[in-house]
Amino acid sequence: MLGIIFTIISNYFGVKMPVYVKDTVDKFMNNTEFNSIENILILSATLGGIYMLLSLLKGFFLFLMRQTIIVMSRFIEFDLKNEIFTQYQQLDTAFYKKNATGDLMNRISEDVSQVRMYLGPGVMYTINLIVLFVMVIYQMVKISPLLTLYVLLPLPVMSFLIYKVSTRMNLLSKKVQEEQSLLSTIAQESFAGIRVIKAYSREQEKAGGFTESSLNYKKRTMSLVLVNALFMPTMLFLIGLSTILSIYLGGLMVYEKSISLGSIVAFIFFVNNLTWPFASIGWVTSIIQRASASQKRINEFLEVKSDVVSENSSQFDFNGKIEFKNVSFTYENTGIEAIRAISFGVDKGETLAIIGKTGSGKSSILSLLMRQFDPTTGEILVDGVNIKDINLYSFRDQAGIVPQEVFLFSDSIANNLKFGSLNKDISEQMLIEVTQQAHVYHNINDFPDKFNTILGERGVNLSGGQKQRISIARALIRDPKLLILDDCLSAVDTETEEIILTNLKKAQRERTTIIVSHRISTVRNATKIIVIDKGQIIEVGNHTTLLNENGVYAEMYAKQLSDETE
Repeated sequence: MLGIIFTIISNYFGVKMPVYVKDTVDKFMNNTEFNSIENILILSATLGGIYMLLSLLKGFFLFLMRQTIIVMSRFIEFDLKNEIFTQYQQLDTAFYKKNATGDLMNRISEDVSQVRMYLGPGVMYTINLIVLFVMVIYQMVKISPLLTLYVLLPLPVMSFLIYKVSTRMNLLSKKVQEEQSLLSTIAQESFAGIRVIKAYSREQEKAGGFTESSLNYKKRTMSLVLVNALFMPTMLFLIGLSTILSIYLGGLMVYEKSISLGSIVAFIFFVNNLTWPFASIGWVTSIIQRASASQKRINEFLEVKSDVVSENSSQFDFNGKIEFKNVSFTYENTGIEAIRAISFGVDKGETLAIIGKTGSGKSSILSLLMRQFDPTTGEILVDGVNIKDINLYSFRDQAGIVPQEVFLFSDSIANNLKFGSLNKDISEQMLIEVTQQAHVYHNINDFPDKFNTILGERGVNLSGGQKQRISIARALIRDPKLLILDDCLSAVDTETEEIILTNLKKAQRERTTIIVSHRISTVRNATKIIVIDKGQIIEVGNHTTLLNENGVYAEMYAKQLSDETE
């Protein structure tokens, strides 16, 4: 509202400038007092002084207009980015399986910037054009309705062009934004997988793919630029036509003494005042169409509802019991049935191990347990209550998870460890204790900066085993009631693995532990072991009973034992 008020005031002084020039010219032409150099100099100085004063006042309120509207658009940009990021945080895992990271990044950066350009410069110039047009037309009609009619004759043509071009711009803008997302996705995937690309010497192939996408982006952008390039000169031509009409028809009317010479001068000023606002219509139209396409893309994600919703907000105190009852699960995006009617249970203080071949459904069980997905059929009970009916976030707060794919932030080792704690007041002694349990403290102590060592992106300056052990320490620092280890010891040797498992066993009575692995050495000391194959439980027992059954577990044990001796 302040921006609109400042726009009105600024344009008021802007419109007064030609009116003052008109009155001065008429006064000069009709007054015989201005027949000496001295009088003419006085008139010129007075005219210049008042004109400069009006110009300063216009400029001052123009500054205030920009400060209010442009700053407002920056605040909205801030809110919109936060709203999108919050939405991203709330959406479930299924959403991220369907959408590329580059596209997500583009919507929170490029698309939001396009919307801000409309809410800032786009809105500002639109308001300025409307206010200025009304004020100028009012003054022009006051001077000569007939000349005003002639001068405004090109405007319907301009309006038609704007309508036709804006439709074309909308289509082109949407295509440009889609190609921009694809370009961002290719770049993001290339940067994330640069080590694989170099290992397979595929730099040229990836560069070729990026170049092809860049060419498509350039082609679509150039189509949009071409429309803009044709649009602007056309606007300027129509404004110039209005100026010619003002001079020619106005001259005839002065000759007929129906208007004054000062009126023609004022009309030329008025038409020139309208030049930029009308010339900016093409640019503003392009901004509006880009913003429209971008906001539509943003809304697509803002309107997405998570399939996993925690409706219970009351505090949940996990007591350690978990039970799966006839649970089946099919991935929506692929149609793969990962879990088929499985049932099992684990109590507080017990360690449940899940073992099976790659792709057998082990990690899917953990995803269901942490409710990243909801089962297709069956139910999961936590302390005897359906997981859908408890406070999911409270339950997750009491769990420590070490994922199969370790992710470390580009931060210090200390901050990566503290990330796992709900209490941010963590002493160095606590860091030492959890890293000793994870058998990684001696490695950290060898670094010059110890816990303050800055990790590269995704912990690139650590070995695979070091990353896994730091990830275990990060889970332990929250002293979880439920500890989940998802094949997180695959990169460590059997001796280190034995040390870590022995350390974890000391706190076993206080927590429920679930271990997923494909190695017998990791799971052999578990209270209960379930063997998974093609999403089904085929064997259940402990290490000894499963060996005595001489089934799949015993076969895996014999094979792995043979591999170790070789």
